[in-house]
Amino acid sequence: MDFSLSDDQRSMQASVSGTLQRTATLDRVRAFADGDQIVGGQVWRSLVDLGVGGLLIPEKHGGLGLGLLDAALVGEALGANVTPTPFLGSAVLAPLALMKAGSAAQQDTWLPRLAAGEAKAAIAIGEAVSGARDGAGVTARNGRLSGKSLFVIDAAQADLIIVADGNGRLHLVAGDTPGLRNTPLTSIDLTRQLGEIAFADCRAEPLDQSDGVLGRLRDAAWTMLAADMLGASGAMNDKAVAYAKERKQFGRLIGSFQAVKHLCAEMAAELEPCRALVWYAAYAFDAAPAEASLTAAHAKAHLSEVSRFVARTATEIHGGVGITDLLGLHYWFKRVGLDRQLLGGPERVRAMAAAMQGLG
Repeated sequence: MDFSLSDDQRSMQASVSGTLQRTATLDRVRAFADGDQIVGGQVWRSLVDLGVGGLLIPEKHGGLGLGLLDAALVGEALGANVTPTPFLGSAVLAPLALMKAGSAAQQDTWLPRLAAGEAKAAIAIGEAVSGARDGAGVTARNGRLSGKSLFVIDAAQADLIIVADGNGRLHLVAGDTPGLRNTPLTSIDLTRQLGEIAFADCRAEPLDQSDGVLGRLRDAAWTMLAADMLGASGAMNDKAVAYAKERKQFGRLIGSFQAVKHLCAEMAAELEPCRALVWYAAYAFDAAPAEASLTAAHAKAHLSEVSRFVARTATEIHGGVGITDLLGLHYWFKRVGLDRQLLGGPERVRAMAAAMQGLG
C-alpha cells in the first residue's frame, strides 16, 4: 500500500511550521509560560489567519473542511515548537462535537466563530474518558449541570465548554453562564492552559447522544495528543543530534563517541515507525472508523512511551546544560509529560484497548 502525504498536505505543514518559527520562538514561549497572555493570543491569531481555526469546519461555516490527518500534521508542528495555543479544544474537539452532535442552530452559532478565531472552546471530558477522580464529576438534571470537572483542556477564557456528564452524555455550556466557575490549574506544562470548571446548577444545552460521539472525541483527542508528542520528541531528537555535532569533550566532538552515536540512532529508530502509526490513526478516524478507536489507543499509548524515552535521552546527551532554563529543553520535556497522562496514561489506554478487543 502506498500511503504518503499529498503535496497540499506537505505544503500546509511547511507553512504552519514556518509561521511558528517566526511567531512561537523560544523567547515567546518562555514569556507565555511566565504569564504573558498576549503572546498566546498573537500566536493563535497567526494560525487562524492560515485557516487553522477552521481546519475541520465545513466550508459553509467558514472553514476548510479537511480531515483529522490534516489536523494531526498541524498538531505535529505545534508540538515541535511547544506552541501555546487552544488548538486541541477550539480547532479539533469542539468542532467535531458540534458537527457530529450539535443542532443546526448550535452549529450556525458557534462554528463560524470558531473558524474565525472569534471564540475559544474548552473540553471537559476527562472524568468520562480516563476515570472518575475524588471530588470530581458532573451530573445533569432537567437541562442543568452540577459538579466539577478537572484538567479541562484549553479552559482559559473559554467562550463555550463541551462537557461530558457522569453517564457520558455531552452538553454545551456558554462560558459566561451564571453559576459557572472557571479556575486555572497549573500543570508541569506551562505552554498549555488547563482548568477546573465547577458547575452550580448551570444551564446547559444537550448535544445529540447518538453514534457514540464521546468515543469519537476520545479517539480524536488520543490521536492529536500522539501527534503532539511526535512533534515534541522529534524536535528534542533533532536538538540532541545538533548539539552532539558541536559540543566538544576531551578535544573531540561528542557526536564522534560511539556511545552518543548509539543513543542518537536509538532515538531515531524508536521515532521513525511512530510517524506512520500517528498518520494511520488520523486517517482511520475519517476513512476507517471501525479501526479508529484501536489505532488511536495504540498511537496514544506507544507515543507516550517513545516520547518519554526520547525526552530523557535527548536531555542526557545535552549533559548538565540540558536542564537549564536558558536552553529551554525542559519545555519539550514537560510537554510530552503532560501529553502522556492527559486523558489516560499508557497503562490505562492499553487496558481500554484490550477491553475493545474483548481481552479485558
